[in-house]
Amino acid sequence: MNRPDPIAGNASKQRLRLWLALLKTSRQIEAEVRERLRTRHATTLPRFDVMAALYRAGTGLKMSELSGELRVSNGNVTGIVGRLVADGQVVRVPVEGDRRAMLVRLTAKGREVFAGLAGNHEDWINQMLGGIDGARAVDLATELRGITSFIDEEPDT
Repeated sequence: MNRPDPIAGNASKQRLRLWLALLKTSRQIEAEVRERLRTRHATTLPRFDVMAALYRAGTGLKMSELSGELRVSNGNVTGIVGRLVADGQVVRVPVEGDRRAMLVRLTAKGREVFAGLAGNHEDWINQMLGGIDGARAVDLATELRGITSFIDEEPDT
């Protein structure tokens, strides 16, 4: 007796199952990263994300740019930045010509702390995704970026 090929079945259902698998995997990885940051470094994922954005920016970002980069509200970023300032890992610098704007950048201490966190983070992700070889990781990342581009460009129907 021939069984129907589940992959050749309803493509819509297969895409829904794919999305659910991606969501489950993403949440599981995120939960593990959050736990490791908390238990091994006494920090949080949002704090790590703020530091990562500032590290990539190099010379700093305005608060509004930082919020946009992280896709969160200014209020969410303000509290995190305040704690990083108190810990000496970030400084706020007035933007010349704009009295209301502040530029936020990592201090030398912040860059050093982030470099250690980033190294651990990369190791953790490498361990968790260790079953995927480098070439396949490139292919999967390309596929996911394609989905993201499609969603960004597709008008809401």
